[in-house]
Amino acid sequence: MLMSDSMPLLWLVYVVLSLVVLLTGYLGLGFLPRLPRLVITWAVAGVMWTPSHFRLPLLEEGEFYSGFAPAVMVAAVAFLENNRETFLPVALLVVVGAGVGALLGLLLWWRGRHRRTHEHDDVVDNDETPAAADRRGSGERHEPVIG
Repeated sequence: MLMSDSMPLLWLVYVVLSLVVLLTGYLGLGFLPRLPRLVITWAVAGVMWTPSHFRLPLLEEGEFYSGFAPAVMVAAVAFLENNRETFLPVALLVVVGAGVGALLGLLLWWRGRHRRTHEHDDVVDNDETPAAADRRGSGERHEPVIG
């Protein structure tokens, strides 16, 4: 059951909170064009959602607790503990996660850009001249003309 085991509940809360952070971050970057907004948002998603294996010593000698956690959290704990042998691989994993996220954002922008140009090609009126169709599909804003 979900309530009896704390780890699935912890991961569920983390996923919900990370989605809230990503949505508010995307909306907060509304002043930017779509390309940098998507790249930044997905890079942050890659940082937040990259998992990493960790191992912590317990109070008893020779006992360890191991599990999975977000790589950025493992890197933060390793940085605070001055544990370089753990920090370097996990920090590299965080950078790779950010890069993969940025590439996904770039891919989403690229697919959305091509989808919008194909939609404009499909919606051409028969009574429109080719010059008017070219103007409309060029991405420039044109005011409506009466008459």
